[in-house]
Amino acid sequence: MIIIKSKREIDGIRRSGMLAADVLLYASKLVKEGVTTLDINNTAAKMIQDHGAKPACLGYRGFPKEICVSVNDEICHGIPSNRKLVNGDVVKIDVTTILDGFFGDTAATYIVGHGNSSTQQLRDITLLSLQYGLNEVQPGVRVGKIGHVISCLAADYGYSVVDDYAGHGCGIHFHEEPQILHICKENYGSIMQSGMTFTIEPMLCQNSSKTMVGVDKWTAKTIDGGLSAQFEHTVLVTETGYEILTLPSVGKAFVS
Repeated sequence: MIIIKSKREIDGIRRSGMLAADVLLYASKLVKEGVTTLDINNTAAKMIQDHGAKPACLGYRGFPKEICVSVNDEICHGIPSNRKLVNGDVVKIDVTTILDGFFGDTAATYIVGHGNSSTQQLRDITLLSLQYGLNEVQPGVRVGKIGHVISCLAADYGYSVVDDYAGHGCGIHFHEEPQILHICKENYGSIMQSGMTFTIEPMLCQNSSKTMVGVDKWTAKTIDGGLSAQFEHTVLVTETGYEILTLPSVGKAFVS
């Protein structure tokens, strides 16, 4: 069942989303050579706690850490560890907060050091694909239009789109209806209505988008070792379009 949020609920999701964005932006400052993914996790965890919130990932179906940090061929759900980052690593940080009972979910990709032109393009086009998806959000349009434009853009640049994982309703619960596919036909799925909140979180890969789950039973990787990138916002369908609910309190989203 799709939950249409009240003004009070939207305000709560917006506050949680802003905190998640602030945590993501703060944690991204640690994306440097020699820093461990556990360092990033612990920094994010402390900030979440200091703001009177909870990390949604911790304990979710047994997940052992507060946020997800996935590197290079790890697509998503990476468990933070003592792995040290090196120059050129592609780092995906995914933060979900629970503040006053409301959820905010956001993610971004960062490159350690300067990276190379192909890595930078993968990151840039993945971010652009998120914007393409956002541009389709308005009442009366099927959610499939989001995935259609994302997959078309990715194909134009020779990238594949992960279809084993999708966006989802979010706000009252961590995962709600509707499912937001990132590769599909434009006439697929529910019709968007004002008051719906959901995530758009495209994951693009340089090579194959087929996935496998590692021995930790969480970390999703590309089957061929190719790099992947991801960006994510929680978004509200308004009467005339959309509002991003995961913007930081100061500055721009996804800037390191």
